Amino acid sequence: MSMIKDWIQELSTTDPDTLQQALESYSAYGPLPGIVAPLLEALLPFLPLLLIIAANANIYGLGLGILYSWIGVSLGCVLVFWLARKLGGRLGAWLQRKYPATARFFHWIERKGFTPIFLLACFPFSPSSLINIASGLSNVPFRTFLIAVSLGKAVMIICVSLLSFNITDLVDEPWRIVLAAGVMYMMWYGGKRLERRYQY
Repeated sequence: MSMIKDWIQELSTTDPDTLQQALESYSAYGPLPGIVAPLLEALLPFLPLLLIIAANANIYGLGLGILYSWIGVSLGCVLVFWLARKLGGRLGAWLQRKYPATARFFHWIERKGFTPIFLLACFPFSPSSLINIASGLSNVPFRTFLIAVSLGKAVMIICVSLLSFNITDLVDEPWRIVLAAGVMYMMWYGGKRLERRYQY
């Protein structure tokens, strides 16, 4: 038990250079580490997702780094959603008894569907695990959840990757900041358009 606690403590305090070196050491396995690392973050939220995304962008290159991070994060979100849905109402009832404020959050997710899931997925510091669990425990259709979380996580991953890829060159390449802001706006606008179609 103490070994697991030590491992968790070590992972949660990992600095960016150490993380990038660890991922690079597994690069012989191809894209697998770049996909598995962000997937694990969905199950172990203390892992530093932003550092994992930044490391992927710098190890695999901007395009593949974004793709691998997006696949891993999306699969992780779907896995947590599926587990919450399988556990069903008992988990939801327990959470609402233990944390009464979560009832309002669950109701908001159920009532609005696409919009809160998409918007919360866009922001890198939002409680991703809670969103996935709340969506799984709610009546939100899987298709709505999948589209909202996939688009939202794409916004977040693209922006983080653009800003962290070869960060020392960022001053000389301000277009990356403009592009990151533009992507966020376009995905938000597209999400609002899609909401009318996929919201139940």
